[in-house]
Amino acid sequence: MTLDSIKSLLPDYAKDLKLNLSSVLTPAGAPGLTEQEIYAVAAASAFAARHAGLARALETAAGEHLDAEYRRALRAAVAIMGMNNIYYRFTHLVSDEEYQTLPARLRMNVLANPGVSKREFELLSLAVSAVNGCGACVDSHEKTLRGAGVERQAVQSAVRIAAVVHAVAGILDMENVSFDKEAVAEAA
Repeated sequence: MTLDSIKSLLPDYAKDLKLNLSSVLTPAGAPGLTEQEIYAVAAASAFAARHAGLARALETAAGEHLDAEYRRALRAAVAIMGMNNIYYRFTHLVSDEEYQTLPARLRMNVLANPGVSKREFELLSLAVSAVNGCGACVDSHEKTLRGAGVERQAVQSAVRIAAVVHAVAGILDMENVSFDKEAVAEAA
C-alpha cells in the first residue's frame, strides 16, 4: 500500500489531513528525523490510535525503511507505553501525591533492550505518549531526548507526525474505512 492509496481513502473534508500526511512523512516535512524514524513514528502512532490497519498500511508504505527488528521495536514501544501512559497519567492526575512516591511494580524489561537505539525508542515512546495523552510521559521522554542532544525540531517532528496520524486514524474510523491484512498485502 502506498501513501497515495492511504490518502485516497480520506474524504474531501479532510483535505488538510491529506496535505499534512504528505508533508510530515518526508524528511523535508519532518526535520531532524530519518526516513526510518518518520515511518516508525507514524506506524507506532497509528497502533497507539488503535487503527491496526492504518499502522500496517504505513509499515507497508515504508518499504525497506522498516526491517523486522524495527517493526518489533515499534510494537514494543506501543505495548509498554500503553501500560505506562495509563499508570503514570494516574499518578500525575490524582491529587494524592504519595502515589508518585510508590514503586510502579510493573515489568518494563523492554526498556533495557528495545532492539533499536535509545534515541529511536525514545522518539517512538514520545509519539505514543502524545497520542495516549500522558503529560508526565511526554515530559519525561522530551527531557530524555533533549538531554541526549536531540534538537527541538526533531522532537516537534515526531509529535507532528503523531498528531496527523492520530487525526487520520480518527477520520478513517469515523468513516468506517477498514483495512484487512489481505487488502494491505494486495495493494503493496
